[in-house]
Amino acid sequence: MMKNAPLLSLENLSVSFGNNENSIEVLHSISFDVFENEILGIVGESGSGKSVSSLSIMGLLPKKQTKLSGRILFEERNLLKIDEKEFRRIRGSEIAMIFQEPMSALNPSLKCGFQVSELLRLHLKMKASEAKKETISLFEKVKLPRPNEIYNSYPHQISGGQMQRVMIAMAIACKPKLLIADEPTTALDVTVQKEIISLLKSIQQETKMAMLFISHDLSLVSEIADRVVVMYKGDIVENATTTEIFKNPKAEYTKALLASRPSLNVRLAKLPTIASIADKSFEPWEVKPTERAKRHKKIYTQKPILEITNLEKQYFSNVGIFAKKEIVKAVDDVSFSVFEGETLGLVGESGCGKSTLGRTILQLEKVTSGSIKYRGRELTKLSKGEIRNLRKEIQIIFQDPYSSLNPRLMIGQALMEPMEVHGLAKTKKERKVRVLSLLQKVGLDESYFYRYPHELSGGQRQRVGIARTIAVEPKLVICDESVSALDISVQAQVLNLLNELKDDFGFTYIFISHDLAVVKYMSDQLLVMNKGRIEELGDADEIYENPQTEYSRKLIEAIPKGI
Repeated sequence: MMKNAPLLSLENLSVSFGNNENSIEVLHSISFDVFENEILGIVGESGSGKSVSSLSIMGLLPKKQTKLSGRILFEERNLLKIDEKEFRRIRGSEIAMIFQEPMSALNPSLKCGFQVSELLRLHLKMKASEAKKETISLFEKVKLPRPNEIYNSYPHQISGGQMQRVMIAMAIACKPKLLIADEPTTALDVTVQKEIISLLKSIQQETKMAMLFISHDLSLVSEIADRVVVMYKGDIVENATTTEIFKNPKAEYTKALLASRPSLNVRLAKLPTIASIADKSFEPWEVKPTERAKRHKKIYTQKPILEITNLEKQYFSNVGIFAKKEIVKAVDDVSFSVFEGETLGLVGESGCGKSTLGRTILQLEKVTSGSIKYRGRELTKLSKGEIRNLRKEIQIIFQDPYSSLNPRLMIGQALMEPMEVHGLAKTKKERKVRVLSLLQKVGLDESYFYRYPHELSGGQRQRVGIARTIAVEPKLVICDESVSALDISVQAQVLNLLNELKDDFGFTYIFISHDLAVVKYMSDQLLVMNKGRIEELGDADEIYENPQTEYSRKLIEAIPKGI
């Protein structure tokens, strides 16, 4: 498979940001090769240098205040020595890239078809009619439904998985020799993720191009890569074949990364984190089925805290100016109960109605019909004032803490605000004392009180989001994809924290996610949704071991298992 001379070589590449006085080195003399017809995986946490490496290869780092040293050899040409005009010729035609977030990588004001055909006209000098024909052929190749329709659609009119396929079509349009895929499936459902991985693999086998596949998920990388480079804080800590990395990892960091993902076979009371493995403080404590059954007996003999009966939420979609409105049932005749002290896992693909269901429980959206009873009170009949008072008891942890925090408020102010609104703690001094205690509870020191959201990492912001949620002492907490954007190691910390807080404060969780491994670890009961309806409801472990529906089976089979 490999040839003697690599297609791409990074030789002692160092990258620094900032001016000379305040320069920060983010890559420290890293070296690796990518050979023709090979898929090289790069894994590591946020800040490890994965994306900086790929942007260096593409020549997309900002020229001002960026210093690069070493060599990037592509077919023996040093990319650090060529001008922008030559780079523009290479970029897209010889080296292409699929970005993590297709919505921000695609131009929202241009139709999908135009964006791909423009690339063909620019690099391959095709006529407009030729380029259109080739684009539709590419859309078929990446298995997009209704290629002609998507050719004339804007990015916002198609799903995340479809946008990612448009990005792949664009990337392979000019038959590049090297394809860089930077976290191409991070925000996608497990089933769509599996389809995209399978698609990339088949395209690579067909075209024999080299691929650099970047991800923080080792299990995912194991399904596609021939070799793996593990990065940590700007250094390469391990470089070996995929089998060697998984069967016999040498670096402690690699071992920790592999261990921090929730196991599908063993239920641990606490997940190992990179820090706890590094300082050898982690002790695996398995939750036995008998302990779990005893706990469940205690939970399910009491009255439910939340009862949902025949719930429906409909939307109207305009399919044309003169066409009649079409009814879309986002939640369709859903009934279930949530018991105090339990974690109910809610899973399903994008568009299945998970988040809509969460928003209707919170009364952020009005139901079309049906009943939502919280401690016997009918929420759908409450006035705005009564709902506002109830917000104290039912809270939500959002998926993206950055967009849910006010960028102008310091963290301390953001945490004191809900306390003031709900009349908790009489004076500002009392509120500050409580906030400092909350920060400590979520693993942040008091210096964070005076920081702004942009000064925090993703994991730290999510901890602030959790602190703000528990500041008002709720009883029921809805976690809406609250760990899906986090690295596996940070994710393990946050999941441990959520479980600790549940024990300390007696929380009840509705845990919404498309990551089934995480949901299985967190949940007592599992509710599987498909197209607005309940597909399956039962004990989380039982559903995983013996799914009763084809849809549940498909979701479980799509989980990356690793080697």
